[in-house]
Amino acid sequence: MENNKNLDALLTEWNIGKVKIKNRIVLTSMGGTNLLGWMERNHFDKDGARFILEVAKNNVGLVLPGCQPVYNPMFGQWLHKNEKMYRDLAEWMPEFHKTGAKLFIQLTAGFGRSFTISTMMEKLYTNKALRIISKPFMNLDKITASASPSPNRWSDHVPSREMTKEEIQEFIDSFAKSAKLCQEAGVDGVEVHAVHEGYLLDQFTLKYVNKRTDEYGGSLENRYRFAAEIVKAIKKECGPDYPVSLRYSVISKTKGFREGALPGEEYTEVGRDMAESEIAAKFLQDAGYDMLNCDNGTYDAWYWAHPPLYMPENCNLDDVKHIKKFVDIPVVSAGRMDPYVGNEAVANGEIDGVGFARNFLADPAWFTKLLEGREADIRPCILCHNGCFNMAHYKGVPNDQALSDSLHLARCAVNAEMLQWDKFHIEKTSNPQKVHIVGGGIGGMEAARVLKLRGHDPVIYEKDSELGGTFIAASSESYKERLRQLLKWYLLQMEKLNIEIHLNDPVESIERFGSEPVIIATGSNPIVLRNVPGHEKMIEATDYLTGHEVGKKVAVIGGGLTGCEIAYELALLGHEPILVEMQDDLMKQTGVCLANSSFLREWFAWQNIPVYLDTTLSEVLDDKIICTDKDGKSIEIACDSVIGSVGYKPNPIAQKSRNVQVVGDSKQVGNLRTVIWSAYEAAMKV
Repeated sequence: MENNKNLDALLTEWNIGKVKIKNRIVLTSMGGTNLLGWMERNHFDKDGARFILEVAKNNVGLVLPGCQPVYNPMFGQWLHKNEKMYRDLAEWMPEFHKTGAKLFIQLTAGFGRSFTISTMMEKLYTNKALRIISKPFMNLDKITASASPSPNRWSDHVPSREMTKEEIQEFIDSFAKSAKLCQEAGVDGVEVHAVHEGYLLDQFTLKYVNKRTDEYGGSLENRYRFAAEIVKAIKKECGPDYPVSLRYSVISKTKGFREGALPGEEYTEVGRDMAESEIAAKFLQDAGYDMLNCDNGTYDAWYWAHPPLYMPENCNLDDVKHIKKFVDIPVVSAGRMDPYVGNEAVANGEIDGVGFARNFLADPAWFTKLLEGREADIRPCILCHNGCFNMAHYKGVPNDQALSDSLHLARCAVNAEMLQWDKFHIEKTSNPQKVHIVGGGIGGMEAARVLKLRGHDPVIYEKDSELGGTFIAASSESYKERLRQLLKWYLLQMEKLNIEIHLNDPVESIERFGSEPVIIATGSNPIVLRNVPGHEKMIEATDYLTGHEVGKKVAVIGGGLTGCEIAYELALLGHEPILVEMQDDLMKQTGVCLANSSFLREWFAWQNIPVYLDTTLSEVLDDKIICTDKDGKSIEIACDSVIGSVGYKPNPIAQKSRNVQVVGDSKQVGNLRTVIWSAYEAAMKV
């Protein structure tokens, strides 16, 4: 294959300790891509192995599966005690090594105060009887223990207690024993997780969490002692040449408990600042670590480690470049990395490896396609977290996440097949049929794509003059380039698969299709507040997003994700948005990851964007709106324009029947994940 010349530096070899890595592309860990099980009894995980192998086959030099807790939160297992899974791992390793990639298994001390508490867990903890009964399968007291007593990131009802020195030693011993078993299974190295992202090991290093007065608290040497003792124990057990990487956040970017610092914001660092990091990185190297796998942030500043689309590209790179000057071991930079920017940084000797994660969920072959000059054929990650990491948090709830999502992380909103191969897969049909698809948005195009790959003959009918539906509006904001790339990807698939498309063809009745199968993908209609006097003066959200002019001061009615993103865009463009929301918090909805929602909430506060919660719109006038607060008090808010973003309702032109399937928002209003997954599922049923 002819390589893309702009990526030559990424294709050079490098060393971690004495282990040679074939190129500079690193798959960084994601929960759910685990080789030894995730939130279940430890075992060799065939689905995790399938993903890891697929990535390794696609020109990745170093592969890091999802983190493996040395003490499993579910069932309280120690990772080193199930030797059978290491034998299964050993049998699989030769197949992995055929790819030429290297594998480091990531071992974690766990979560401490960052453990994602759900409503069910709160009940288990706060009820004394349930707490005792649940201990064998979920000992929350042990799982959430931290460096010092501290509040949980998600819940006010499950605080963290201080770990004992005996418990610390148990963890150190398990790291060493687990690493030895990995080594014996043929694994190339391990990564310790993590002095990063405010996980348990990081909580020991951070002054705002760690208030201990023993040898694990106080001075820098004491706060980093836990992490140092782990690598020393691993080296003692596995030998000095067995490489040990460390997942490391250069700067905490944290203002306090549950309060991050945004890009460009002036603040006082309560965690690790750069001055401490310069010393800490050298200290950790001298303790024995062979690589620093770097980003920024904590769970309190989660958008640094899990950047949503509002964060700048390469958001951690400058800090990683800086910290490399203080160590002699290789450093990797991760966090919305652009491969071309990463290539330049490697070529200049500023970093050693470039880390990517979610890109591989959306398209495991994305880097291969990039090398082959097929960039347009890459299905892009849109940084939504809807499928891979959708822990939602808002006022009044801990982690609001479906149990199926908690137990099955690393699925993908735009790639229904990812880690769901048993449920979503292309199965060739033995009975090819013409299938009529009403609606040419993302749902209609996904259904057509899957039907064509299965051997059917799909036909799309779209009432407008172009494909895309409401996704054209949804992807229009200035910072949504990734969404526009996804739309282009779908249009390219329609072209490559030679899908029959009828534009400007509204379907009034499906009777025209006779008995042939039909998929309804007509989406939803906006809810109009017809009971509000002056509602006709409001601009509907999609109309604004597709070009309707607005004035300087704009009231956005509805503080869900769409309304908040519109307010963010308005502010970026120099308008003065005002958010009005009936509920007691913004983005009070399941499926919006805290990394995404906390960025917007904190950004509005930083930029002094007026936000009216518990507030109901009463009337729209030419130069103001009249609202009512939760106490019944009337509020006047001056504005030049009013945008309505209060939700949508399904708009199916036909109901489900023997030969008719309804998908996406036509069936139930959701998000892009529900649209794509339901369209794929419908196409499988034909």
